[in-house]
Amino acid sequence: MLPDISLKRIDGAAENLRDYAGKVLLVVNVASRCGFTPQYAELQALYDEVKDAGFEILAFPCNQFGAQEPGSPQEIAQFCSTRYAVTFPVFEKTDVNGPSAHPLYQHLKTAAPGLFGTESIKWNFTKFLIDRSGKALERYAPQQGAKDIRKDLMPLLAE
Repeated sequence: MLPDISLKRIDGAAENLRDYAGKVLLVVNVASRCGFTPQYAELQALYDEVKDAGFEILAFPCNQFGAQEPGSPQEIAQFCSTRYAVTFPVFEKTDVNGPSAHPLYQHLKTAAPGLFGTESIKWNFTKFLIDRSGKALERYAPQQGAKDIRKDLMPLLAE
């Protein structure tokens, strides 16, 4: 079951992680000025393809890595919309590491540790795949794109 964690969309609308219960989720920390930023296009294409099968991408802008997400909420929303035509949910700017790490990331880092059991997020576009029951199954490194995720995602959507 998904934990009870408050979320806030980039436009300020309040949500809860449990609002996504029963869906397969991909949680991604994103940034507009990162070398991996073109992954927005891959992620949007994947989302368009399978969103009707119970799939959601939850994007969390993060400015903790090289100050690559310096914009205001309005600037981030405009960038996502005009540059990549993003239609999946984008949330408020979020810390993923350190004492102010968002509770969602505190949970995910423990549930799906990285290489050699490390918990900290290393860079933008780290991704977490969560099944319909709310279990974090996989953590993907920033360089792993939609092709890498697809092989794990498709069987989950068929369940």
